[in-house]
Amino acid sequence: MKPVDFAYERPRHLTDAIALLAESSERGKVIAGGQSLGPMLNLRLVQPDLVVDITALDELKRAERLGDHLVFGACVTHADIEDGRVPDATNGAMRAVAGGIAYRAVRNRGTIGGSLANADPASDWVSALSALGAEAVVRGAGGARTIAVEAFVTGALETALGTGELLEAVRVPAQSASAQWGYYKVCRKTGEYAHAIGAVLLDRSRNVFRAVIGATERRPLVLADARSWFGGRYDLAAFDQGAADAMLQSAGLTDPLDRQIHLAALARAVRQARGA
Repeated sequence: MKPVDFAYERPRHLTDAIALLAESSERGKVIAGGQSLGPMLNLRLVQPDLVVDITALDELKRAERLGDHLVFGACVTHADIEDGRVPDATNGAMRAVAGGIAYRAVRNRGTIGGSLANADPASDWVSALSALGAEAVVRGAGGARTIAVEAFVTGALETALGTGELLEAVRVPAQSASAQWGYYKVCRKTGEYAHAIGAVLLDRSRNVFRAVIGATERRPLVLADARSWFGGRYDLAAFDQGAADAMLQSAGLTDPLDRQIHLAALARAVRQARGA
């Protein structure tokens, strides 16, 4: 199939992109790497009347450390992160996640902002950024607002972006040198979307202990304080799979095999964080 007819604009300034989106109907779409939107256009799963190409916006390609956060513009590619062309204060956690996304051709074009804004439950950044405690910076005609990633993703392929808004940047807290990170995903073969994702971050010096179960066909299950899964302690060795299973059941995952796969992914992420 081929896309429906649509207008195409490639603005040079962020304010111009915002103005174009504000003037369009709710059927306006933003494109960067096009790794998700391109196929959806061809299959007519989306039928926009306007596509705004943001790849000429230098403001969205920046990557810098500001205070105790890393700030990644929405157009920073997975390959930029994988190859270390941008700063890293996550002890290599983001580089490892980026290097495991799909295939190199996809990583060369795909962007961190595009992945997050698409909000596919099985995508890596949706779960990984939730586990890292990242924030989404959203900008519209009324200005900018910052939203925790776990609140930005409101459901499968759904976000908190309002009409005329776009994702400008992602803010990721810097980790201490002693932070422990684990990330594991289950795929039928390399390069496919994940069937299950587990992620855990323990940074005792910042009193941060976060855990995520992702790829559940809805937004990730995020524990901002994961001690309830670890015997009430900041101790990765105390992982209580039963407590995590009970929360999955309460979240509506009723299939025992599906829950087991997700629990296995989380358990492997925990072992990775422990260095086991």
